[in-house]
Amino acid sequence: MSEINQKPPIAAIATPVGEGGIAVIRISGNDAIQKAASCFKGINLSEVKSHTVHFGKIIRKDGHVIDEVLATVFRSPKSYTGEDTVEISCHGGVLVTQAVLEAILDRDVRPAEPGEFTQRAFLNGKLDLDQAEAVADLIHAKSIKAVDAANQQLEGKLGEHIKAFRQQIIDATAMVELELDFIEEDVEFANKDQLRSLLVDVSHEISKLLDTYETGRLVKDGVKTVFIGRPNAGKSTLLNTLVGTDRAIVTDIAGTTRDTIDADWSYDGILFKLIDTAGLRETEDVIEAEGVKRSQKAFEQADLVVYLKDLSKPIDNAERIEIAGFQKRAEATPFLLIGTKLDLYKEPVDARLHYDLNISALEDENIHQLKKLMKQRALENKDYDTSSLLVTSTRHRDALQKARENVQRAITALDQGLTGDFLSIDLRSALKDLGTITGEITNEDILSSIFSRFCIGK
Repeated sequence: MSEINQKPPIAAIATPVGEGGIAVIRISGNDAIQKAASCFKGINLSEVKSHTVHFGKIIRKDGHVIDEVLATVFRSPKSYTGEDTVEISCHGGVLVTQAVLEAILDRDVRPAEPGEFTQRAFLNGKLDLDQAEAVADLIHAKSIKAVDAANQQLEGKLGEHIKAFRQQIIDATAMVELELDFIEEDVEFANKDQLRSLLVDVSHEISKLLDTYETGRLVKDGVKTVFIGRPNAGKSTLLNTLVGTDRAIVTDIAGTTRDTIDADWSYDGILFKLIDTAGLRETEDVIEAEGVKRSQKAFEQADLVVYLKDLSKPIDNAERIEIAGFQKRAEATPFLLIGTKLDLYKEPVDARLHYDLNISALEDENIHQLKKLMKQRALENKDYDTSSLLVTSTRHRDALQKARENVQRAITALDQGLTGDFLSIDLRSALKDLGTITGEITNEDILSSIFSRFCIGK
C-alpha cells in the first residue's frame, strides 16, 4: 500500500437525505479528528483510540446544542479513505442533519465533492481503480445479479486477472528487452516458441474475459425490453401486470399511449427496463405520429423485442408483413411474438404465425411462463454465470480490447521475424492499456470521469 497522504479535511452527509432514524456525516482528512472534537461535547475525541464509538452532543461555535450523537473514530491508515476519519451518527431528518453538517463545516472543513472519499481511498492505495468503480456500481445496482457482479469486482477479482495478465506481459517484455541489450553479442534470451505460446495464452485469456461483457452489461444496466404492436394490442396492460402497478394508462381508445413509457422490473435477479410504445399505425395526429417515431427508435436500441398481437382481432396481410419486417430488422436482437387477450379468443390460433406464447394479462394466464421466456431469450447465447467474473464496464471492455490488439500485433511481429524493439513497443502499449483498469496508469481526466458518477458522501 502506498504511503498515506492526508489532504485537508472534507465532510459530507453519507446517508440519503430525508426523514429516518439515523443519518451519518463523514469527516476525513488531516486534522479530521481534531475538527470533529472541536464541535463535540463529551469525551475529547483527539485522545481516544481508533475504532471506538462515543456518545456526546454536537454544538455550534456559540455552544448551542444541535443534537445528541454517536461519534466513531478511525485513525489513519485503518479507515475507508486511509486518512483520519470520524463518522457522526445523528438523528435522521433534513434539518437536523444539515445543521450537524454546517457545524462541522464551520470548523474550516470543506464540503466533499462527489466520490471524493472513494477517490482518496484509491489515491491512498486502499482500493484499486476498478474496485473504486465497483463501489459506485454497488450503490446504483437495481437487481440482485448487479449487486453480485459489483461485489465480485469490489473483492478484487477483476484486479487479480488484470495483474496476472500484466505480469505475463512484463515477463515477455523482459525477455525481449534483455535480448536487445545484448544484441551486439548475438545472445538469445527469448525462446521464440515459448514467447509466442505465452502471448497467445494472454490473448486467449483476455478474450475469455471480454466474452463476458455483453452479459455483464445486461446484468449491470438492465435488459432494455421494448413492447411493440398495433394500437390496443395490450402493451400497456402487460407492462402494468409485470410491474404490479398502473404505470401506463389503459383504455379502449386507440392511440392512448402517445409516448414511450419506461418502468423498471426485476425478475429472478435480472433487471428489465420495460418500454411501452405507441401503437404502430399511420396517423395524422402530430403528437401520436411523434410517439410512433419514438417507438421505432426504441425498437432499434432494444436488447429484447416483444411484439404483441391481439388475438381477438383478425390478422390481415399488412400486419403479417409488418411482423415479418420487425423480425428481420431485429437481426441478432432476441425477438418474441406474443399473442394477447387469450381470454377473448376461443378459436384456434392462426397457424401461419409462429407465436412464442399466448397470454391473457387480465386473467394472469401464462404470465409466469412469459417471465421465464423473457429471461431465457434475453440471455440466449450468452455466458450467464454470475458466480464467475463479469466485465460490466465499457471503460474496462475498451481497455481490454486495446490490450488484446497490442498483444496480437506483437504475435504478428514475432511471426514475421521483426526485431525485438517492435515487439517491445506493442507489449508496453498492452501494459499501459491494462494499467488504466486498475489504476497503475491513470490521469486526471479518467479520475474525473469515474468519480463524478458517485454520490456526495461516498
